[in-house]
Amino acid sequence: MHFTLTKNAIIALDIHEIQPVILQLAQDPLKNARSLGFQFDYPRDPEDPRELSELDEIRLWFIRLDSAYPWLPYFLDWRAGELTRYAAMLVPHRFTPKEGIEFNTEALQIFVFHKIFVIQQWLASQEIQNHADLRYLAQSLGYDLDPTFFNLL
Repeated sequence: MHFTLTKNAIIALDIHEIQPVILQLAQDPLKNARSLGFQFDYPRDPEDPRELSELDEIRLWFIRLDSAYPWLPYFLDWRAGELTRYAAMLVPHRFTPKEGIEFNTEALQIFVFHKIFVIQQWLASQEIQNHADLRYLAQSLGYDLDPTFFNLL
């Protein structure tokens, strides 16, 4: 499932259009895990070399979205790179055409563990124990969690 993010929504920090999509996904978390992607209808100057995650307006929209739905990364299509792009909207990084995205290591670690804690708690509130998906989420961002880690939670 793809959601098209428009320039008007970005400029107005409007997350109302995506809310029904998120609520629909949340109706069946196990079925809808890793199914959401974003498309952007955000005209830009062809001479602008910045990546989407380097545009303040877009990053601010994602910060607003994440504050309302901190468990949303559970639904992102990680295999299509949506989780990495989402993280880039929230975590300081550097982008070079040759090396690609390079996250600030400490900031990424905080982001990953925060998301693990938030999503695990949200899944538990849905009466779902899905540690495998949480481990996969961490792995997709470069962290390998020992299964016994979840015994602490």
